[in-house]
Amino acid sequence: MRQAAGTEEAVKAEFDNFEHGFPSGFGPGGWGYLAYAIGIAFAAFQLYVAAFNYLPSQVVRGVHVGFLLLMTFGLIGNFTAKSDFGRALGWLIGGAGFLCGLYQWIFYADLIARDGDPTRADLVVGTLLAVLIFEGTRRLMGLALPLMCGVCLLYWFFGQYLPQPFTHRGYDFDQVITHLSFGTEGFYGVPIYVSATYIFLFILFGSFLERAGMIQLFTDVSLGLFGRARGGPAKVAVFASGLMGTISGSGVANVVTVGQFTIPLMIRFGYRRAFAAGVEATASMGGQVMPPVMGAVAFIMAETLGVQYSEIVKAAVIPAVLYFASAFWMVHLEAGKHGLVGMTRAEIPDAWKALVARWYLVLPLAALVYMLFEGFTPLYAGSMGLALTVALILGASITLGFSLAVLRYIFWIGLALVVAAVSRSGLEIIPIACVVGGLILIAALTRGGRATLAACRDALADSAKSALPVGMACAIVGTIIGMMTQTGVGTIFGGWIIGLGAKSLFLALVLTMLLSILLGTGIPTIPTYIITAALAAPALAKLGVPLIASHMFAFYFGIMADLSPPVALAALAAAPIAKENPDRIGWQAMRIALAGYVIPFIFVYSPALMLQAGDPIALQLGFYGAVALATLKALVAIGLFGIVAIGFLFTRLTWAEIVVAFVAALCLLGEFAFSDTIGFALAAAVVLWQWRQRARNAVAAA
Repeated sequence: MRQAAGTEEAVKAEFDNFEHGFPSGFGPGGWGYLAYAIGIAFAAFQLYVAAFNYLPSQVVRGVHVGFLLLMTFGLIGNFTAKSDFGRALGWLIGGAGFLCGLYQWIFYADLIARDGDPTRADLVVGTLLAVLIFEGTRRLMGLALPLMCGVCLLYWFFGQYLPQPFTHRGYDFDQVITHLSFGTEGFYGVPIYVSATYIFLFILFGSFLERAGMIQLFTDVSLGLFGRARGGPAKVAVFASGLMGTISGSGVANVVTVGQFTIPLMIRFGYRRAFAAGVEATASMGGQVMPPVMGAVAFIMAETLGVQYSEIVKAAVIPAVLYFASAFWMVHLEAGKHGLVGMTRAEIPDAWKALVARWYLVLPLAALVYMLFEGFTPLYAGSMGLALTVALILGASITLGFSLAVLRYIFWIGLALVVAAVSRSGLEIIPIACVVGGLILIAALTRGGRATLAACRDALADSAKSALPVGMACAIVGTIIGMMTQTGVGTIFGGWIIGLGAKSLFLALVLTMLLSILLGTGIPTIPTYIITAALAAPALAKLGVPLIASHMFAFYFGIMADLSPPVALAALAAAPIAKENPDRIGWQAMRIALAGYVIPFIFVYSPALMLQAGDPIALQLGFYGAVALATLKALVAIGLFGIVAIGFLFTRLTWAEIVVAFVAALCLLGEFAFSDTIGFALAAAVVLWQWRQRARNAVAAA
């Protein structure tokens, strides 16, 4: 077990830093061992739920929230309390939260029987649960999210005294607590269901892949492919962070893992500190929109819309590629503008050799993608992907002690035959679990295997710790969901958007964008998406925007909020690595991520970009013709926005060239007569003029 320093002094950590993760380890002395053991128990419970799922959904949600509260208060006590009494108090408060969650299991049948008629004990437990969720979120993530949910709670209790149109009929204390703490539209709503199933499992999946060496593989492949290109280090950062997004889906996690290598590398090769950190922040946040794993929001979106996860992945593919293509284009232009070169051959690994050496690490990811697109549930696909990853890790540790290569081949072939034999009637959890159990027993008999088992055990505990900020955010936003479902206040804001959209859909979209960015400056991506989607997405759908497009619109701008000052969480995570001011990083990230602000508008007006039906141009060109045209327009538009933002194409742009390029980009986004024709013509003019200017400069230099 990896412990923090064994001193009784509190580990220095600020409350608002816990949103980005706790310090390494689990705390000092025996308190750290307690947290570590509970983390493993939490992970074991989630694995049981994922593999067998025999418990009722309400029980799973309740125990999940109980573990979240127990570990949140316990770990905060471990890392901040100055005495054993303070740490014990933290664990006692967390224990009370765990009992509140366990109450859902112990009295499950009774709670169903007396639904709507709570006992005094129900009200006490429900009230205590609400207090602990609010306080735990405040201590874990700061004041912004609890204050916002607290305002909603006040409206829920006292909204009947407000003037029209904000008034509601009024609700008693027992009605609010019952709806909030015992139904499936409050704390135990869709967000916490997704946290208790998909999110935790995929956090585990990403953690095990990282421990298997996937980060090193991604880094080596990225360096081998792009290290020698113009501005190669920045292109490596974009590509490696995009690859990390396929298994992680956490922007801040990507920054602090890949960024530790890429940001200093970019600075060493001439990129400004703020720009280098902005590149990593932009690329890392893009991990949340990069299939197949994407971010936790994608699972919540699929559950909210009632569609298969593969539908969300399909809709996200082209916009995600465009997002990373735009970031790639930005760093290419910046390198050209400042004459930055790539790395030498001696400094970079061979991408092909890296793939040949560790190609097997791609298998779990490939299996995951296959199962998602074949219609398997994310829970099943994630369980199988995790089992395959664990099998690879354990198999590699077992064969490490084999002196002959032929023995390694025999082992892997034998393992493949065993898996094939137990899967003759289809992939089943129990036979696969038995295979993994057998590998664990074999690994326990070898020295390298025992070390690997210890690393796997650490991964379980670390995953439980990593799940806390996401889980607590999913729990507390149940306040907003519960308030909206019982009072119907969401229809008021929706009515405003519909009224605005009747005059101009563009203005309705801008209002939704501003709401999402404003919310995202104080709260994480998950609650930002949930709130914005609940308020605005139904209204946008009534204005003719496809439902997936309206939800993805809210999702994108929740991500962009993490790049937008004054908060810019991804920039804050990158700042200590780059040793630069977070605000400067945030402004650079906004410039690099310009496509992220533009792409959502493109796919609303051109649903074909998300492989969705309903694109007007499909009537003339057919579905795939519309997809091709929408993609081409988006590529040219983000290319133009790139040269506007950087001020360079083949040479530095004059102000007149910048204005023309900007107008061309806007025309390609517009839907008026001849807008596409004008946009393409102006784009061609800018490119040809720049080409001519470069030729003239070359002649003058000669």
